[in-house]
Amino acid sequence: MEDLQKLITKYSFPKRDINGSVTISEVESFANLKLPEDYIFYLENYFGIDQFIGVEFINLWGLEEIIENNKEYSIVEQLIRTIGIGSNGSGEFIGIEIDQFDNVKIILSPFIDLNSKYSIEIGTSFTDFLVRLDNGIDWFL
Repeated sequence: MEDLQKLITKYSFPKRDINGSVTISEVESFANLKLPEDYIFYLENYFGIDQFIGVEFINLWGLEEIIENNKEYSIVEQLIRTIGIGSNGSGEFIGIEIDQFDNVKIILSPFIDLNSKYSIEIGTSFTDFLVRLDNGIDWFL
């Protein structure tokens, strides 16, 4: 969590100081997934962001937006063991995909054709995804 904390501080993620109307367990139940601990830490302590990390722009949805946005784009219904957590602002969503062995991948996939064959891995954890962005690794198409 140390790397995650450093990046959150470096990029001034907005601190959550009140409890919202949506809980982690509601999101997990909706997606039928157990969210990764580093991502849970982020959701419990910070609001969504709309900013550049490194050279790439990202929009990470806040806890209150996740279910609504996944319903709007039919992400959970169309992609098995995947939940959208944000976007790159250019027609692709950022998601968490968890395989049958509980291995986590952070993916980038088009909103238009929800098919896992179009997903690319952009991190092996939520923290790894942010570290890669901070290091200037470019995946966004």
